[in-house]
Amino acid sequence: MSHQVTVKGQVTIPKRVRDYLGIVPGSGVEFEVDPKGDVLVRKAGKPSKPTRRQAKFAELRGTRKSGMSTAEIMNLLRGHDEDAGDPGFKTSPGK
Repeated sequence: MSHQVTVKGQVTIPKRVRDYLGIVPGSGVEFEVDPKGDVLVRKAGKPSKPTRRQAKFAELRGTRKSGMSTAEIMNLLRGHDEDAGDPGFKTSPGK
């Protein structure tokens, strides 16, 4: 595989290599030059720590199994379910 170096000195790591090494946005990489002059690229030992907000969202991603519509969940979170007479209260069609 041969790639061009940008004027900023950057090279795109091919997707096949990123997938193999488990490199995702925010991952660190290490470069090592062996005695023969070959350069080794490996995923850095300690992954970057996501922010608390990113981590909380990642925990919830793909876990919606409540049987409720998005509108129903939003109404519940906003407290609209406590007063069905509230003008902001919306129900899903057909319910």
